[in-house]
Amino acid sequence: MVDVATLSKTIDLATDLAVDLAIVGAGPQALTLVTHLLQKKQSMRHRFVVLDPSGQWLQQWQHQFAAYEIPHLRSPAVHHPDPNPHALRMFAESRADELFPPYDLPGTQLFHDFSQEVIRRWQLEDRVIPAQVEQLEPIRQQGRQRFRLTLADGQVLTARRVVLAIAGGVPHLPNWAKALPQSYPPDRLCHSRQVDLRGLRLSGERILIIGSGLTSGHLALGAIARGAQVMMMARRTFYEKLFDSAPGWLGPKYLKGFYAEPSWENRWEMIRDARNGGSLTPAVLTKLRRLERSGKLSFYEQCEVHSATWQETAWQVLCSHPEAHQCITHLPIDRIWLATGSTLDVQDWPLLSAVREQYPIPTVQGLPVLDKHLQWPGCNLFIMGGAAALQVGPVARNLFGGKLGTVQKWPFSGNTRTTN
Repeated sequence: MVDVATLSKTIDLATDLAVDLAIVGAGPQALTLVTHLLQKKQSMRHRFVVLDPSGQWLQQWQHQFAAYEIPHLRSPAVHHPDPNPHALRMFAESRADELFPPYDLPGTQLFHDFSQEVIRRWQLEDRVIPAQVEQLEPIRQQGRQRFRLTLADGQVLTARRVVLAIAGGVPHLPNWAKALPQSYPPDRLCHSRQVDLRGLRLSGERILIIGSGLTSGHLALGAIARGAQVMMMARRTFYEKLFDSAPGWLGPKYLKGFYAEPSWENRWEMIRDARNGGSLTPAVLTKLRRLERSGKLSFYEQCEVHSATWQETAWQVLCSHPEAHQCITHLPIDRIWLATGSTLDVQDWPLLSAVREQYPIPTVQGLPVLDKHLQWPGCNLFIMGGAAALQVGPVARNLFGGKLGTVQKWPFSGNTRTTN
């Protein structure tokens, strides 16, 4: 249950539990929003609340990095939640060995320690309320538009404005995996979100990892380090790319044309082409190729699973072109990990059902058509993260996407008209 006394200290209460701004989610994008907001308007310090089931900043982010044993970020050191782009490099002056080439990619522990320093410096240690928002309803209160947020414990919070800073994607499962009967041990077929390398004993096991992105690479390295034999399979050829999207998407080189494009469908295609599916960093692919040469890893490229059958103690997997080659049909497989990403479609977000009903807006491939301030047209709801990609661009879900959306899009100063 939400501690009302703690909540009262966090925000200035009017009647019941009422707040100017409710931020749902406590990940890097939410932290970026809050630090930039306080830099621009210190008067907001006691007018907002952050709601997250964990009650902590960056909890899910840090769990994912630890679970996959990721040594460093993919983003350069200038990308982080603090308004000062040089803050992380200054913090790392005595820890230069934790900035990895090229472009000073911060080590995971360094980024964690820096983030904690940001939280401390901006006095945000106790600003995340442990609460799960179950319902978000637009209402009229004394003639003004507000939101009623119903929490999992039954308490209700009223907010003038709401920011959704959540990932919102659901694990994407291949059709063959969806069709499987639940007759296998649950730990023998997992989406990557369910995998935590810490504590796993994999010596002597054969593991099939589906997917060509960086997550598949980290899982493969972690499994091999624990004594497993790994097979990596993808519909495409495994390829290397330093960043998710080309650096030109971080500035006007590409974004100028993107923002000038009037067609939302064309913008979505630009986003799709810029990200171009899963890729591995050069460093990770080099490690994997070295392991391939030593016989600990096999690549199956331009190949995909047609069906899988659990046979008492192992999987038998049939690939999509059995007439062309035997592939892995003859190999018993102990585990299958699906590093197949997630699907984001705001029309499937239960939290937005009442908003969509009262304020219907068009979507393109699951992404909402927001206004230029990342605002849901018709009400004071704002969206951050991957769901704001039609306005922010291909990097919307990344660290820099949070800063790009916050600085260029979100109305800090109050000059942007909001619905009464």
